[in-house]
Amino acid sequence: MESTDLNEGDVVQNDSEDVIKEEDETEKEEGEDLTEDAEALKAELAKIIVHPPSYEPSPMEEFDQAEFSPSYKDNLPKENLVLQYAENFRRQMVQLYRDRKPLFLNPVNECGVEKFVCTTIRPTQLEFKELYNWDGAAEFVADYLNIEPLKPEYELPKRLISPATVLKRQKGNCFEYSTLLCSLLIGAGYDAYVISGYATKETCLADESRDICPLLKKKEEVKEEAKKKEMKKYNVKPPRDLRSKFELKQEAKREAEKQAEKEKLRKEEEERIAEMEKPPPDPYFGLRVHAWVLVLSGKREVPENFFIEPFTGLSHPMDSSNYLGIESVWNNVNYWVNMQDCSEGVKGLSFDLGDPTVWEYMFPNNDKPLLKVPDAEDDLNDMDDEEDDEEHEVEKYLDMPPSWVDALKLSHRDFQMRCPHGKKTKVYKRAKLEKFAHYLMKDGLISRLSVYEDRELTELIKVHEYYAHRSDKLTQRLTNHRTGQVCENFDPGRPRCLKEHQFKSSAPGPENERIMLFYHEARVDGLVKREETQSEMTEEYINRDDFLYYKYVEFGKRAKKFGPQETSTANKGRPINKMIQKFHRNRNKPANEDIAELIFHVAEDKIQITYHTEDVRIAASSREFLKPPNWDEKGAVLTFSPEMHQTFQVDPTQPANKQVELYEMLMELLKAEEKCRNEVRDSQNEVRSILDDRTKEEAASELDISVYDTERNEKAKKHRRELERQQLEEKMRKQEMDIDYLAPFLAKIGNPEKLTKQQAFSLKEECLADLKQRLIDKANLIQARFEKESQELEKKQAWYQQNQVSMGKEDEEEYLTYCKEAIFRIHILDLRLTRHKEQAPHKYMQLEQKLRNDERLSEFF
Repeated sequence: MESTDLNEGDVVQNDSEDVIKEEDETEKEEGEDLTEDAEALKAELAKIIVHPPSYEPSPMEEFDQAEFSPSYKDNLPKENLVLQYAENFRRQMVQLYRDRKPLFLNPVNECGVEKFVCTTIRPTQLEFKELYNWDGAAEFVADYLNIEPLKPEYELPKRLISPATVLKRQKGNCFEYSTLLCSLLIGAGYDAYVISGYATKETCLADESRDICPLLKKKEEVKEEAKKKEMKKYNVKPPRDLRSKFELKQEAKREAEKQAEKEKLRKEEEERIAEMEKPPPDPYFGLRVHAWVLVLSGKREVPENFFIEPFTGLSHPMDSSNYLGIESVWNNVNYWVNMQDCSEGVKGLSFDLGDPTVWEYMFPNNDKPLLKVPDAEDDLNDMDDEEDDEEHEVEKYLDMPPSWVDALKLSHRDFQMRCPHGKKTKVYKRAKLEKFAHYLMKDGLISRLSVYEDRELTELIKVHEYYAHRSDKLTQRLTNHRTGQVCENFDPGRPRCLKEHQFKSSAPGPENERIMLFYHEARVDGLVKREETQSEMTEEYINRDDFLYYKYVEFGKRAKKFGPQETSTANKGRPINKMIQKFHRNRNKPANEDIAELIFHVAEDKIQITYHTEDVRIAASSREFLKPPNWDEKGAVLTFSPEMHQTFQVDPTQPANKQVELYEMLMELLKAEEKCRNEVRDSQNEVRSILDDRTKEEAASELDISVYDTERNEKAKKHRRELERQQLEEKMRKQEMDIDYLAPFLAKIGNPEKLTKQQAFSLKEECLADLKQRLIDKANLIQARFEKESQELEKKQAWYQQNQVSMGKEDEEEYLTYCKEAIFRIHILDLRLTRHKEQAPHKYMQLEQKLRNDERLSEFF
């Protein structure tokens, strides 16, 4: 290092000597006479002025030290001892490992006081249940704070702000992110640590533009292996496979070659795309300092170790390529230095912190179990005598002092805001995620995921919106901008138990393509699904008493009529051509009498019945009825003939039904058809009602607010204010009744027990004069306020006349709103002044009459 400094000094000295020589030569040349061209060149060069660059580091944010407790400004004796211990540890590491980067041990805090990093962690368990699990806590920290990148990115920060202050200011660097997250995780029972190391540029800057959005990643489906059926001894053997084994092998070989070719093309395409999307080379690769969180297995039933990236709140495996090396690890108990080779990043690193060969710990009271040395037992057997002497001695170690950080506090309102100012946007690979605080958006929107076709985010494919606290129970809406398909999901609690609604945005009205799913448990009819097109409608049911599980309706085209269309005809719906009902097996009835399928051919005046198949049969019985010609006439007598009925009996020995039985069966079928037709009309009306309700709900977008949320519940707030106002008025009324209106005037004359005539007249005149002055003052005050409002309105109108051309629509609306409110206030003041002028003489006369009737003055008047 010394030789390097010397060489640099020589270079600087040589450069200065060259500059001096050049200046001398220039002075000699200036003494010579210059030609006109040379003078012109000199004048042009004189115009060129350069300013040397100056690097000024960004000033550190200053804090008001009066806001912090004494633990922020001073160190306890034990903390000073720990700092000395850490300094000694640092010196030893520098002496033994000169090529290592400096360790992050004792940065200053907000007040400029050195603090050990382990004491900056404040384990805390907040009262919000969402922060009890690691994923909820990590997501909260990533959303709640704004990122401050390290400057410069290849050096450790000089200051580490406490987690309590980070929560208040809602921003921090990676070390402050990790310290806060580690505090929450340790408080929740996790074995968490802060890691100081190196990461990629994208990780350090939280650049997720090349990563797939977590909401778009498909969960890995675990495929269950099909259980092989056990072959029993007396089972029927399957038929022999007479196909050629050679041909099967050749076919399988050709199929494998096709699959291999497809897989090769797919990999080549993926490699090509990955090469195109590969980030440019980073000049600081492997040097960018970063901090993240390590969670070890064991506590809270964590099955395996994993990393947590504090900027994104996502977990990463132990061999993640985002992290390039580890310098040190610490929690609120101890500090460990990594002694392993990180030439391949974090791959293959051991995180057994109790192994002193790979992790050098600072404090001897390591809470991790130490590895046993194989020859230690032999050495211990040789020192039995020494152990007996020291059996009762207790070795004292320096333990970690308590955290100097104030208790972490977070209000319910701040927790619900989640993001700074309630909004946060993240850009991913061909996607953009927007997050909003609860109750911030009028429609209850809490997040919006937009998926694009290109990386420039210009060609929109679909939008996935998430809602909360809506009175219509809407939770999600997926809009596909290519197909125009819209899918809405609802929570239980809607009037008609709608669960999911799929439709096209170009045709949202009735009698169009749509799919509706329902919460069948909450419906009386057990409806699960309703699928509708322009010509068909299908419904599916579950757990009905009549065993109905399927209904299909085929509609015809409306007859075109000339002239104005009647409203009654428009509301009747589409004409019905055919209706189909399917039923499950009813074991309480014989199969030949249990209907499996019932088809009403409305357009053909025909009814078909198919019964369930008996267990010992392979075919099912069926019937077909032709409806009487006058079946739709009310009060008409229906006739029945044998030609109107056809049947197929599987069992020929079964007796045929009598004509009376067939007639009664036909009457029941006609009633069933009428009932089915009414149900179809009810279904159509229900669809219209749901669509009307959805239109009104989208226009209103009302949110449900809990009665316990006194800050947002306006009704409860108004009621509470009204009660407070009534109590205050009642209190003032009692005070006015207790006050003697003559007390100030009697005090001036010494509060005599009995008034003289002269005193009575003087008292009367003073009371009336005081009231008169008060009435005049009140009138002047109202007039002053009236003039002030008028002047402000005139100024606003003059400003509008000047800036009318360049004003936007929002500014113009704001101006009109202000004018309406100002005119309203001026009108109120005018009315108050007029009313005051009218009431003032009456008040004066009332006081005069009150003085005459007062028992203390009445004898003199």
